[in-house]
Amino acid sequence: MNQRHYSTLSTPPSPSRSRGFSLIELMIVLAIIGILASIAIPNYSEYVTKSKLADAIAPLSDMRVKMERHFQDNRTYVGACVAGTQAPLPANTTNFTFSCPGADLTGTTYKVVATGVGSMAGFILSIDEANIRRTEGVGAGWTAPATNCWVRSKGGAC
Repeated sequence: MNQRHYSTLSTPPSPSRSRGFSLIELMIVLAIIGILASIAIPNYSEYVTKSKLADAIAPLSDMRVKMERHFQDNRTYVGACVAGTQAPLPANTTNFTFSCPGADLTGTTYKVVATGVGSMAGFILSIDEANIRRTEGVGAGWTAPATNCWVRSKGGAC
């Protein structure tokens, strides 16, 4: 009696059964990865752009405080926005450059503008003496907000 006995929990080895993945199984996995990537990549790009907006929002908010301090000491905004004053322009970043347009810088008014560069081209954010925060331009695919505020999301929400 040279008969093999197999338990009920195991099956006899199959010499013709190969191990690995079939082409169909690989194609299904690649299709699932493609679908997930088509959802994730645009969301990630929007997230990165939103984080770069902080490069403009934080310095503009800080600039408002500096401009008011300059006005309290000098009773004018004229002369602000230059090095050596209480309200020098913020240093340019890789995403935004800052300016105080001369026509908007008077004794009682000012406007500080952050203009997007590189991947942030098209975004223009500003603040003025009345603390009105404006989005004057947005990048491709983004919607400008309907109210005076700084854009914070692709749909135009503040």
